[in-house]
Amino acid sequence: MRRRAPDGCRLPPLPGEPEVLIECPRFSFVKRRADGAVDFVSPLPCPYNYGSIPGLTSDEGDPLDAVVLGPRLAQGQRLRVPVVGVIGFIDSGRGDPKVVCAAAPLTDAERAGLERFFRVYARFKQVLHRVRGNAPDTRFTGWLPLGDAGGLRATARRAP
Repeated sequence: MRRRAPDGCRLPPLPGEPEVLIECPRFSFVKRRADGAVDFVSPLPCPYNYGSIPGLTSDEGDPLDAVVLGPRLAQGQRLRVPVVGVIGFIDSGRGDPKVVCAAAPLTDAERAGLERFFRVYARFKQVLHRVRGNAPDTRFTGWLPLGDAGGLRATARRAP
């Protein structure tokens, strides 16, 4: 059962350490859709490994997005990594939360970097939607409490 988060996103129950499929390795310029097709080419490289959690979907119907902190990972790699946060994001008027995964709890600098990135990402997506003839609501909405992500514990644990 999905629970509605404060920003309107509905989150499926998440395991504390989900399997993440890396679709866009850290420093990649190409953002792909769930089917592997190119969604867009960014003018700047993504500072994070970006992927999804197979078997879970966001409100928009695509696989639930995940960001994995740490060194560059290979496209197509699957790994289990603890959830350390969930970012609220609306894309095209629909909930599109981003599950943040890392081997250790987030530092203040990492939290600030993720916020900056997703604010800029939202602006870029707004422009992209307008170029494609749409003008829907697309925005970063802030951090969601981990308790709103289904079965997650209130605090992330360190990986062994």
